[in-house]
Amino acid sequence: MKRLSQRLRPARAFVLPFLILLIWQLVQAREVVPTNLLPTPVSVLETIGTLASTGELTEHLAITCWRVVQGFLLGAAVATLLGAITGVSRSARDLLDPLLQSLRNIPSLAWVPLFILWLGIYEPSKVALIATGAFFPVYLSLAQGLLDVDRKLVEVGRMAGFDRFQLVRRILIPAALPAYVTGLRGGLGLAWMFVVAAEVMGASKGLGFLLVDGQQTGRAALILASILLFAVLGKLSDLLLCLLSSRFLQWQDSHSLQPA
Repeated sequence: MKRLSQRLRPARAFVLPFLILLIWQLVQAREVVPTNLLPTPVSVLETIGTLASTGELTEHLAITCWRVVQGFLLGAAVATLLGAITGVSRSARDLLDPLLQSLRNIPSLAWVPLFILWLGIYEPSKVALIATGAFFPVYLSLAQGLLDVDRKLVEVGRMAGFDRFQLVRRILIPAALPAYVTGLRGGLGLAWMFVVAAEVMGASKGLGFLLVDGQQTGRAALILASILLFAVLGKLSDLLLCLLSSRFLQWQDSHSLQPA
């Protein structure tokens, strides 16, 4: 019985979404809300199917995913560099961290006019905006993770004769890795959010473009289809990141709830 429960455990994630879709379908079958404002799930799926059959969906998905990949990798790379520097060096932290913390509070849409002015309306400005969104969660998590490393571990490393480089490589980085992975997941999530703002500023392809097109043409099914695709792609990319990062966290002896 316990083994069967463990096998069925992944299916639990689909129970609540299925119930929501079922209730939504049953309610909208009675047209409680006008269908032009809230179409049924079947209508949304039919819209996705129509886009897929024409090949249009593949093109939109590909360009959106490529923008997210570019922006996330760029933002995470810069955040990793600066987070490591400020987390290890007090002087660098006093110099850089106040500025970065102030920039973190600037709303995402406030960057749009500046990036368009500097980089134009094409791909560079979109990638830069997505990278900005991905940067701050990764930077904060890594910098704070390094600062939160147990002082006793550092003292043990010093007693073992580790130099500064060995201390960082063998103690600080492994201890901060779980926080860093959490930051990467947060950064990836924000990259998906920022790609919407990026594609609103003059894009002719992408899921964000479909959102705007659905709003301008009054097609609620297209808007909901785009939102659904964003949710699915975001979850799949997060799952992939978790699977990749788990290989580097196998040493953890962390608590996890066992299935009933």
